[in-house]
Amino acid sequence: MLADMIERLLDRHLDDAAQGAAREGQWLPTLWAEVEDMGLPLALLTEDQGGFGLSFGEAGEVLRLLGRHAMPLPVVETMAANQLFAIAGLPLAEGAAGLARADDLKAEGGKLTGMVARVAWGDHLDCLALAVGDTLYRVPRSGWSVTEEGTSMNFQPRPSLAVDWTIDASAPLPHCPLAAGATVRAFQIAGALEAALDMTLEHTATRVQFGKPLQKNQVVQHELAKLAGELACATAAADLAGEALARGDDLGVAAGSLRAREAAGNGASIATQMHGAIGFTREHRLHLYTTALWTWRDEFGGQVMWATRLGRAAVEAGGDGYWPMVTEL
Repeated sequence: MLADMIERLLDRHLDDAAQGAAREGQWLPTLWAEVEDMGLPLALLTEDQGGFGLSFGEAGEVLRLLGRHAMPLPVVETMAANQLFAIAGLPLAEGAAGLARADDLKAEGGKLTGMVARVAWGDHLDCLALAVGDTLYRVPRSGWSVTEEGTSMNFQPRPSLAVDWTIDASAPLPHCPLAAGATVRAFQIAGALEAALDMTLEHTATRVQFGKPLQKNQVVQHELAKLAGELACATAAADLAGEALARGDDLGVAAGSLRAREAAGNGASIATQMHGAIGFTREHRLHLYTTALWTWRDEFGGQVMWATRLGRAAVEAGGDGYWPMVTEL
């Protein structure tokens, strides 16, 4: 039922014009207001915390649906930030929120200062869930200024922020924001790949070359099967990351996130190739998903960080411990 409500909301407000505006850096206040009215920023909270009390499967379905619609606003970041705040006993966000880790910030003399790079929609956030070492800070909008504008590969704002804030809201860190961000990105990737597969199936079924639909060519059928395989892997990987995050297992998050990110790159390449030149253009909706996949693949740690984390654990486990490590993920 919740998924149907979200679907209707996004169908009403997230058309090509809205997507285009977001890619020009314009905030979508009407869409955000409806997102808040529906309670989505609290969706990952338990009922006792004021949230929906969703099961793991229901929460994953919501996150994948937001990926399937290439939601441009920081809804999933706000959901994950509010979950961190609730667990830590900090006030929830009163608007959109961001997630970040910046261990080089300085907490001295009751002030937190330093730079946080490339925060999604940083100029439009109410607050930031910011980890420094083992501490979670709830930094309000008055606690930072934008020092450098930036955009992501899907043309949305990613400014760098200069934090200069008198600390008044902090708590021990429940779990790393990078792990939370990587997990929600994995679910978004699975949703976007589902949309890309549907579009690719439709295009290859209706596009005729040499007297027959593209889909009738065996090599195209092989590529479609590979794309479907990447979707299946991303879906399973996101579930793995979500389960691992719930039990506080960063290694499981690393494994799930890394496989989802690999699927993002592979799937975007196949979908683009199957569409041909039109798949690269802004006139075709495929670019909403391929550019989102490339963006989400590289955020909240990126492939290198999570691959390094996994590789280090494998080396430390040694020959006798490697297989038990794998089976416990």
